[in-house]
Amino acid sequence: MERELPDEAATRALGAELSKRLRVGDVVFLHGELGAGKTTLVRGLLEALGHTEPVRSPTFNIVQTFETDPPVMHADLYRVESWRGTGVEDYLDSHLCLIEWPERAGGLIDPDLAWHVVIKFAGAGRTALVRPPQRAY
Repeated sequence: MERELPDEAATRALGAELSKRLRVGDVVFLHGELGAGKTTLVRGLLEALGHTEPVRSPTFNIVQTFETDPPVMHADLYRVESWRGTGVEDYLDSHLCLIEWPERAGGLIDPDLAWHVVIKFAGAGRTALVRPPQRAY
């Protein structure tokens, strides 16, 4: 699925839409340059799941969890070389896992088993390409 994202509201709406399709055990790789809107999409997803507190990118603490239904783990691997030592693997079976900078998640999960959301700058807005897993678990 490809989507035009002219503004922040559209990015949040896409996150909300995705929240209806995802469950515990799913991994979503969030691709995009700095400032593309990955965390904004996560905000929309979490809001749709009932989270009401502010959502910040976990750039410095790397992993953040949310007690929603389903529970969500949001990781930002921008500041690390690898997922190893971050604790991300502890959440794979018990949370919906959202991972920014997934190129640093090599060896964590087969990319064909993950959802992929690619957000790119497009003029004044963005575009998003959403691809479900290519293989079943």
